[in-house]
Amino acid sequence: MPAPALVVLAGPTAVGKTGLSLELARRFGAEIVGADSVQVYRGLDIGSAKPTADEQARARHHLIDMADANENFSAARYAHLADEAITDIDARGKRPLVVGGTGLYLKALIFGLAPTPPVDQALRERLRREWEQQGPQAMHQRLGELDPASAAKLHPNDRQRVLRALEVCLQTGAPLSRRQKSHGFAQARYPYLMIGLERPRPELNRRIEERARAMWQEGLLEETRALLEAGVPPQAPGLASLGYRQAVAFLRGQMRSEDALFDMIKKTKAYAKRQLTWFRGVEGLIWHHAEDFEGIGRRVADFWS
Repeated sequence: MPAPALVVLAGPTAVGKTGLSLELARRFGAEIVGADSVQVYRGLDIGSAKPTADEQARARHHLIDMADANENFSAARYAHLADEAITDIDARGKRPLVVGGTGLYLKALIFGLAPTPPVDQALRERLRREWEQQGPQAMHQRLGELDPASAAKLHPNDRQRVLRALEVCLQTGAPLSRRQKSHGFAQARYPYLMIGLERPRPELNRRIEERARAMWQEGLLEETRALLEAGVPPQAPGLASLGYRQAVAFLRGQMRSEDALFDMIKKTKAYAKRQLTWFRGVEGLIWHHAEDFEGIGRRVADFWS
């Protein structure tokens, strides 16, 4: 049987993916497959801008609340679970609408991932301890010496991916970037239409700042405190994400509130810039203003007709 045809809505944080995805789901009888590396975690609702209960009632969502905040959630695991969700959606006569801003998840789903060796748990634990002792900058610098191409693509605070790239280098003696280059990511696993949502940069930055301030004032700190009190370690993968990282620093007395919020806004804007750079490198991606509902709707109708 042919693979289901995917419509993918991609774009930077705060661009407006949720509202458009709900409208498209209603119009085309689609179900939403999330592609967000923070929304996969249970309990990380406010800081991930996770669809609300009302929004999830308006359209069925998949790949949300799949893991505890202290679990590592890999792109390979994401692709496997997304495949299962897409197969189920298609079997029930619905259409899969993939929505998110995590470029690695989208790449894994659409093009697959380069093969990597099985996890060496002893090596992983050793690298985690070194991360705690030496800090992200030192570990990122070490990756830069072993695999400059991977280090150039990864933020120093992206603990999960920096450590995985180091694992592959140390296990195999070869850079992860070399494996990825040989893989090529040329053969799509699904037929797809990828629409990139954009806004003028000043408008996007304003939305990022407004949303960050609203999160800070409307429960992000309380949500983070509850996770810490429930036993989630401060260095857990979920709490290493934007917003939560700054909330943890404030709650542990490492930053003042206004400094932590400023850092959250600054780094979210930088992250949005990196997202846009990544999406511009995707072959065939078609850009629309995020509020061009009718233009996007016509394009989706043509693809799914």
